[in-house]
Order: sequence, then structure tokens, then C-alpha cells
Amino acid sequence: MNDGKVRRLKRIFNTDSGKTIIVPMDHGATLGPIPGLEDVTRASESVRRGGANAIVMHKGLAATTSLGTDAEAGLILHLSAATCLGPDPSYKTLVSDVEEAVSLGADAVSVHVNIGARSEAGMLSALGKTAKACGRWGVPLLAMMYPRGEGVAENADSIGIAARVGAELGADIIKCPYSGDPDSFRKVVAGCPIPVVIAGGPITSDAEALSHIEGAMQAGAHGLSMGRSAFQHRSPEHFVRAAGAIVHDGLSAREAMAFLQATSAEAHAFASLPN
Repeated sequence: MNDGKVRRLKRIFNTDSGKTIIVPMDHGATLGPIPGLEDVTRASESVRRGGANAIVMHKGLAATTSLGTDAEAGLILHLSAATCLGPDPSYKTLVSDVEEAVSLGADAVSVHVNIGARSEAGMLSALGKTAKACGRWGVPLLAMMYPRGEGVAENADSIGIAARVGAELGADIIKCPYSGDPDSFRKVVAGCPIPVVIAGGPITSDAEALSHIEGAMQAGAHGLSMGRSAFQHRSPEHFVRAAGAIVHDGLSAREAMAFLQATSAEAHAFASLPN
């Protein structure tokens, strides 16, 4: 790994724990202004206060949204997109490149690939070309690898294949779904020679989200990349803090849940005080 990638990865991973909390906010290009992302500046500042290590954005918002100057989170520029209204929402096409990411001050880039989709070949080609450019520019590559396609089941075996493909084609970090339990996800991590972080997916209960984080960390994951669970939370800052208590500090999901409940109650009580 070249020096440029090493330096930039230090903006993505916590230097003490060696782990990361990434909050994707690229959903608008796919789904429009969904709840929680109507005001991306406000959303990014909230998760940043909670200790997010990096935020994923598309180029348009990255150019106009302030990530703040105090304890600023790293910026990962998302290079691929598809809309929910298109004929093939699974086909993520490149809409930016590594050179543009560098011009915007990004610390890393990300590319989405759906393994098993009809359009898999095009997405794999885009991943390979992006990895080559990342090597030339010294920019880390986060590959969002999902087993998705007709007849493709999302289980530990298919997740393991997707993760390994991303590593084989030159990614530096793999984002993939959690398989549901530490034992099966340990096989995914063992089969992937680069750091793995878990995806969040549709919002779940706090207890389930924190349990998934704990299980993934027990399996050897290097953190998480959760969007909706964070920015759609009633208190994004406190959810990210609770996740960080597991990822960086080694707390259990139960301990993190107690912390989340206590801090959320305290914040609500403070907000209810008369002016």
C-alpha cells in the first residue's frame, strides 16, 4: 500500500482502536430526500458530533455541505449511482471518478457492486478501473459488496463471495451485509484479507442494530457503515456514540443500549426545559 493511501486511511480509522464508524449519506441519489437527509448539513454535523469517523456522500453534496471544522469526519466520495425509478435499480453506474474526488478533498472513494445481478459484469469492470485509479492517486477504495440478484440468497456463503471479490479486485475496505450471527460472519471475515465493515440496511430497533454491531465486532469486523440506522434515529448523535462504545471501547450491546437510553433521556429532559 502506498504512502498516500496509508495517510488517508488514518482519516477513516480511529488511530487508537484501529476501527471505524462510517455513516453513508448517499441515499438521496437513489431514493430522493428521504427522512433524515432533508438537510444533509444538519445530519452530517449530528453524526460527526457523535464521533463518526467518516461520511459517504455524492459529489454534489460534498461540494456544498460543510462537514464542520472541529473534529471533522473523513469524507468518502461515492462514485456510483442508480435511481429507484430506473429500469434496473441494481445497476450502479459510475457518476464520478477518483480525480474528481481528489479535487474535492476526499479521503477515500466508494463503489457499489451487486454480485449476482444481471448487470454484475459492468459493475465489476467499474470496480476494477476505479481500483487502478485509486492506486495511481493514492486514494483508499471502499467497495460496497452485496449479493443481490435473481435467485441469490443473502447468507454467509454469498456474502463471503461478495466480500472476497471486492478484495480480489483491489479494494482497501469491504462493506457487506451482516450474516446474522458471529459464527457465520467470522467465516466472511476470515475469507477476506482486507478490513470488513458491516452494512446497516433498513432501520431496525436500537437493540437489534447494536446487537448486530456487537456480533460483527466479535467476528473480527473493523467497524460498521450504517446510514439509516444513524441519520434516521431520533437522536443520531447518541446512536453513533452508542455504536462507538461497542466498536472503539469494547462495550457489549446491552451496555451500549443502557448508555443510549440514558443519554437520550437526558437530552430529552434538557430540551424540555423552559427557555
